[in-house]
Amino acid sequence: MEPGGIDRPVSAVRVPLLYHEAMLRYHVAFYLPHAPSQMVVAEALDFPGAASQGFDLPDARLMIESALEDLAQLMLEQGRPLPVPNPNASAPDADLVELVPVSVYAGSPRA
Repeated sequence: MEPGGIDRPVSAVRVPLLYHEAMLRYHVAFYLPHAPSQMVVAEALDFPGAASQGFDLPDARLMIESALEDLAQLMLEQGRPLPVPNPNASAPDADLVELVPVSVYAGSPRA
């Protein structure tokens, strides 16, 4: 209640949920370019459909993080569960495999 006894409607605010130990982290394989005109390709091994590319490794990391977050948000909005990270995910042909955390926003529906 506001000063003076006035009730104001409360709007839904999206707040990022931050996790530490239990945060979802997916294995991402990075394939480095073999020629100057090629890009770094990133593929989430345990999140089907999540793939991206970048001009260099830092750019590819940002792009795959964005792709994972967008896909996760879409799945949650559709009421679908997120894939469970596979601790045994591997890509022997990848140049690098990293664990990438996924953050999604949760909020209540507007009335």
